[in-house]
Amino acid sequence: MNRPLRIVHTENSCGWGGQEIRILTEMRGMLDRGHQLTLLCPREAAIHDAAIKLGIPTVALPIARKKLGGVLAMRGWLAQHGSEVDVINCHSSTDSWLSATASTLLAKAPPIVRTRHVSTAVNNAATTRWLYLKATRHIVTTGERLRQQLHRDNGYPLEHMTSIPTGIDLDRYQPRPRTEMRAELGLPERPTLGIVATLRGWKGHQYLFDAWRELQQRFPDWQLVVVGHGPQWEALNQRARDEGFGERVRFVGNRDDVEKWLGAFDLFVLPSWGNEGVPQGIMQAMATGLPVVSTTVGAIDEAVAADETGFLVGPRDAVALTAALDRLMGNEALRRQFGEAGLQRARRQFGLDHMLDRMLTVFEAACAGTER
Repeated sequence: MNRPLRIVHTENSCGWGGQEIRILTEMRGMLDRGHQLTLLCPREAAIHDAAIKLGIPTVALPIARKKLGGVLAMRGWLAQHGSEVDVINCHSSTDSWLSATASTLLAKAPPIVRTRHVSTAVNNAATTRWLYLKATRHIVTTGERLRQQLHRDNGYPLEHMTSIPTGIDLDRYQPRPRTEMRAELGLPERPTLGIVATLRGWKGHQYLFDAWRELQQRFPDWQLVVVGHGPQWEALNQRARDEGFGERVRFVGNRDDVEKWLGAFDLFVLPSWGNEGVPQGIMQAMATGLPVVSTTVGAIDEAVAADETGFLVGPRDAVALTAALDRLMGNEALRRQFGEAGLQRARRQFGLDHMLDRMLTVFEAACAGTER
């Protein structure tokens, strides 16, 4: 296809995390390549204002829930603008259902591509199979493990799905002088373990705190920095107070300068126990030259090469997590070795252009009426 594509993304989620960041990163990258992009989302969604801030054309629609009003709003927008759209890329359950249902009410509607960002199970109800196999022209997963899971558990044909991990800006995420970063961010000059993740239950912060309770005794010179916000903010802050962690654990909330915080860390941890594809925080950390300790859930092992760029442990296993962190906190040479290996892996595999090229291939095939 020689002309620029006209791509609409839909997202009903009002939260904030890696999924929303991927959507915006991809859209901004496509805009920079000369394609036409529009985001449809609820006005109250965090992604709405973030998209506008990035210069992404954004339309507010009442699509936060699976209600008739959302179907009618989507149908009305498509009836007016659908002829100007080549493909719709849906991202969550609700916006996918609303887009698909609205499309059935039109004589002609753009093809739908569904991106699956998480590893939660998909039910096998007839209506869900219609959504994924009939209403959706193609499925994109953010990791090969997720693609294989949908094939194994739901019987979706492999040719109906493509795995395209999230790409990151390797100019933004790169090694930085840790001492300078800690000084700039107001952190004490001491070794730093860090996590960048939305504060929700399945990200595993509670297991990290279980591990930290033991580790702070063995490594009294280390500090833990928690970047992110979310539903568990109050509970985790209360636990830190109850445990007496004091200033050894710092909560800094959501940050627009994540690359600087990663640059201040010596070691990155993400003890997720569910719902993951390939987490962007891990890829960003590796691109910053950090060794990683994480878990075997989702498609994390497609980013972290076990025992080469970091350690992977079972989910919800605070004992194994403690042991893995202990090995790296106590061995600077091993941290350097893993960090350098992770940096080289990130530069080979995690670039933004790779994701954009592959997404364009899927979109063009969807427009042409083929799988890919």
